[in-house]
Amino acid sequence: MPDQLRGDVRLLGEMLGTVLAESGGEDLLADVERLRRAVIGARDGSVDGEEITRLVASWPLERAKQVARAFTVYFHLANLAEEHQRIRALRERDDADHPPRESLAAAVRAVRDSAGEDALRELVDGMEFHPVLTAHPTEARRRAVSTAILRVSGQLDRMHGSHPGSSAEAEAKRRMLEEVDLLWRTSQLRYTKLDPLDEVRTALAAFDETIFQVVPEIYRSLDAAIDPEGTGREPARARPFVRYGSWIGGDRDGNPFVTHDVTREAISIQSDHVLRALENACGRIARTQTAYGNLTPASAELRDALAAAEAGYPRTMAEITKRSPNEPHRQALLFATERLRATRERDADLSYSGPDEFLADLRQVQDSLARAGADRQANGELQHLIWQAQTFGFHLAELEIRQHSEVHAQALRELRAGEEPSERTQEVLATLRVVSWIQERFGVEACRRYIVSFTRSADDIAAVYELADYAMPSGQAPVLDVIPLFETGADLEASPHVLDGMLELPRMRERLEHTGRRMEVMLGYSDSAKDVGPVSATLRLYDAQAQLTAWAERNGVRLTMFHGRGGSLGRGGGPASRALLAQAPGSVAGRFKVTEQGEVIFARYGQRAIAHRHIEQVGHAVLLASTDEVQDRARAASAKYRELADRIAEAAHGAYRALIDAEGFAEWFSRVSPLEELGELRLGSRPARRSAARGLDDLRAIPWVFAWTQTRVNLPGWFGLGTGLGAAGAPDELQAAYNEWPLFSSLLDNAEMSLAKTDRTVAERYLALGGRPELTELVLDEYDRTRDLVLKVTGHHRLLENRSVLSRAVDLRNPYVDALSHLQLRALEALRGEEAEALSEEDERHLERLLLLTVNGVAAGLQNTG
Repeated sequence: MPDQLRGDVRLLGEMLGTVLAESGGEDLLADVERLRRAVIGARDGSVDGEEITRLVASWPLERAKQVARAFTVYFHLANLAEEHQRIRALRERDDADHPPRESLAAAVRAVRDSAGEDALRELVDGMEFHPVLTAHPTEARRRAVSTAILRVSGQLDRMHGSHPGSSAEAEAKRRMLEEVDLLWRTSQLRYTKLDPLDEVRTALAAFDETIFQVVPEIYRSLDAAIDPEGTGREPARARPFVRYGSWIGGDRDGNPFVTHDVTREAISIQSDHVLRALENACGRIARTQTAYGNLTPASAELRDALAAAEAGYPRTMAEITKRSPNEPHRQALLFATERLRATRERDADLSYSGPDEFLADLRQVQDSLARAGADRQANGELQHLIWQAQTFGFHLAELEIRQHSEVHAQALRELRAGEEPSERTQEVLATLRVVSWIQERFGVEACRRYIVSFTRSADDIAAVYELADYAMPSGQAPVLDVIPLFETGADLEASPHVLDGMLELPRMRERLEHTGRRMEVMLGYSDSAKDVGPVSATLRLYDAQAQLTAWAERNGVRLTMFHGRGGSLGRGGGPASRALLAQAPGSVAGRFKVTEQGEVIFARYGQRAIAHRHIEQVGHAVLLASTDEVQDRARAASAKYRELADRIAEAAHGAYRALIDAEGFAEWFSRVSPLEELGELRLGSRPARRSAARGLDDLRAIPWVFAWTQTRVNLPGWFGLGTGLGAAGAPDELQAAYNEWPLFSSLLDNAEMSLAKTDRTVAERYLALGGRPELTELVLDEYDRTRDLVLKVTGHHRLLENRSVLSRAVDLRNPYVDALSHLQLRALEALRGEEAEALSEEDERHLERLLLLTVNGVAAGLQNTG
């Protein structure tokens, strides 16, 4: 462990110990220490697991809850220390002459060297990264906890920036201890359920704190990589390639709390945030743009614009001129700032009609500065503001609507039959009217994508266009790009046939004509993996991408594939850059659209340096994955090892279905995990199930993965792979496929990460709660088989052998996660056992709260929920 990281972990741990002793007494700290030493001893074999069970059982429930909270807070602090270490490492590797790996500069250099300047220009000009923020309930932390962690982080920064032994360092430590104390005293659990607008505001905190500032820095990095001598002096060669989208306030699939009123309010909140940000940025640049008119004269066009502003708004301009005499460029930017304020406050007289008008004003100032010879003023901070306006507009992120195909089908049945529309049908029509209002107010780009969950045929797409006609008078329906979402294994296989049918729809042909034959499809990772298992889902998604790529080429369509990936490995998660390089050849084509959900938003955008690195890594992968060299190599490996992969997938699928199709499996799963209690965490506004049914089919993928994570089994990330590898035989061929085929190496690397976070000993105790020893044996045997064969194929002697940073993080956490698991097992065994009926109401309440506290803590420790 690096010395600074070790020092930070020790310091934060000691501060937590001080807080525990001060708030709960030395005996609380002693109990926490006893459990800490015991779980570490269990890892090295010096302590028996039964001894830990007895220790945990000896505490009153109130003390058990305090201990669980202590370990949870410790994980928050350890995660923070590792985050700071990551930022230090990024800064140390930042070398302009030797760009770090997976950076935009490294990608530009690689493409330029292998394909030439023209190919680089074509790729850079066509590059798109379209992250879509979603409100999927995978962030276990309360917002109050997250902000408390950020305050601790600020003091840690301040301490590191102080001279050792100084009064400034001492004060930073005092303040840090104060913030750790407050973090301890802040409830880890939500008492009220989030509503969709709470989720909107939570996600927008990432925009306010990092995204708005980071995006122009990314573009500057790309511009500097393309033209290191000219950046900041010559007109920018990097074009804005990031476009944010959002489902928060627009995704109503199975969420009755997202209504048309919520959608209207969500886009209004987004607009207020981005207009404030643009107003502040424009005002800041205006105040510093003090170029004197005699030395930097305004162009004739800018002088005319200022004269027109003076004639139309004499009071405003008189005040601006008084503050900035003979500073025409500053005057123009100050006037633009006033117009942004008016737009935000809905002052129709002074407001902008839209972002294009604002951009025109900025470009006029930029052009004037350039003509006056002030090239660095024209292409410096002002260019950053232009990039921000281009990226975010006046709506910040495009709000996307999602609804289930069956909801549309039912609405059409009612409307076609002339029946009185049900409440749900009225809501569908009201939503489409709100989309029209959004487009009128903020422009078509603010909300035009409508995603249809469980698309089975082109009729599901046509239904949305027909409903739009019912919602609005003829000729006034909103502009819509209706996007099919293919989620199950069968739907993925049928996707090209569905697209054939879509090409026959008149509305679709009109949109293709208008967009230059651009089209989008969404691929669901979560439900496909839950349906057929992780191995088969990976292959089916790869095949679907290959088939859709071929389909697009045949039909002259520029197809963007929208990847519905979760944060966890069992839902398509893992490093996005590595996943990109494992996609089917031709499927990226310079464009990558992906969901970023719940905990992933905070992890990727909580700190500016980490947000910058994340976007750079994705940009790097998008560029490389689109080159002929990378695609040809992947194509050759796919052809060479495809038969092998099919053998693996067939056997893996059989093993997976044999488990989940076993009689009574759903009931067993509910008993061995905290599945049913997860809804009490109030993670988000969306229900855990699409309906009142209690089977696996209706269970959403998030609680499916979340519950398996809590049991320390992590089954959705690896189950079936061992059987598949065993059936394939030919270890030399498997090892060659791992070394040569990015898809196969990504599959095994992700499984290895899931296996590393699995603890067989602890998992066995959870599985025993179900009273089905044959199912327990099935799971553990497959774990042993998968672990052994993954190590054999990768050539590793232990899990994560080649990933030292991740391995260190897992090893550091596992004993402390064990502590929380033992506490959680105490609660589960009491609530699931034969004596559960005899529990008093008070004890049951305490046990449920202990269970939820440990769920929260395990999520923090493993840095994964669903």
